[in-house]
Amino acid sequence: MLVRVDLNVPLEDGAVGDDTRIRAALPTIEFLRAAGARIILVSHLGRPKGERNPQYTLAPVAVWLSELLGTPVAFADDCVGAAAATAVAALADGDVLLLENLRYHAGEEANDAAFAAQLAELADVYINDAFGAAHRAHASTEGVAHLLPAYAGLLMEREVSVLTALLETPQHPFVAIVGGVKVADKIAVLERLVEVADTVLIGGAMAFTFVVAEGGQVGSSLHEDAAGQAIALRARAKALETGCELLLPRDVIAADAFSAEAATQITPADAVPADWMGLDVGPATIELYTERIRSARTVLWNGPMGAFEMAPYAEGTRAVAQAVAECDGTTVVGGGDSVAAITQFGFADRVTHVSTGGGASLELLEGRVLPGVAAIPEAH
Repeated sequence: MLVRVDLNVPLEDGAVGDDTRIRAALPTIEFLRAAGARIILVSHLGRPKGERNPQYTLAPVAVWLSELLGTPVAFADDCVGAAAATAVAALADGDVLLLENLRYHAGEEANDAAFAAQLAELADVYINDAFGAAHRAHASTEGVAHLLPAYAGLLMEREVSVLTALLETPQHPFVAIVGGVKVADKIAVLERLVEVADTVLIGGAMAFTFVVAEGGQVGSSLHEDAAGQAIALRARAKALETGCELLLPRDVIAADAFSAEAATQITPADAVPADWMGLDVGPATIELYTERIRSARTVLWNGPMGAFEMAPYAEGTRAVAQAVAECDGTTVVGGGDSVAAITQFGFADRVTHVSTGGGASLELLEGRVLPGVAAIPEAH
């Protein structure tokens, strides 16, 4: 079985830095092993741009995966051709093989028919369990699905089911927390969320784009230009139209430099002094936001409240993570920074679902058709 997984994990000094995505692939792999399947795993890692680059080899991932599974994972130094075919031929029932980075070949991202056919020759069944790559129409996520009997893996099924339910059948009150840097990056999902959520809480640098658009003073805080501000006002207008409560921070932790050693002060979010920058939400905002989150029946969190990677500006994001963990309703966390934050603060095992797909989860929430999902019968 050819199984497309998402093993695009950070490598540090030749070792896996964060194995969240690898662990997310384990249930499908273990299910197939128990059934006696011969498992051929394929994945991308990084952006080698169609060329072989040792910096992006999946070899360390094979070692890590073998430790997690408690069984050897074979590794082939190519994903097509003689090396791949020889490794596949050596498999016995229940064996696991990981092929080298798909993106060493330009045909992967180009969704090249010939490259997809080479992948399909390796197996008689295709399973897509790479939700994090489902929004890309690549050879391994879309092309090969038309050449073999195609099925969704356990992770793919759960991701699509949980995220679709957020939009179609959420329990109310539904609170969405949206952070990060740019409103422009999330305007489509914001406009969708204000249609279905009761409350949308805005955090991170994108909050300052809203504040500036509404006439506030943000000092040297990161914010978008006139085009971004127009988008923010559009989201605000849409929220008023749908009756959704769209809340901005009341106060922020401002610093005189982007540094953990900078001087700080608490200021109103719309009155940050000149030459100071907001780097986290303040205590009044934390109190307001956590109250809304804890009383929700459905929560979606995508994006941090500030520069949480620096300790002086981590409290807002940590408080949100804790409130999400303490909420009794359905709680879903998506987006790389949010997932990193809730893991860092030790709350990942206390939420209903942690999504492995950043861009894919956003596009699904926007209502877009994901090519990797659409290509699988009964997966959507």
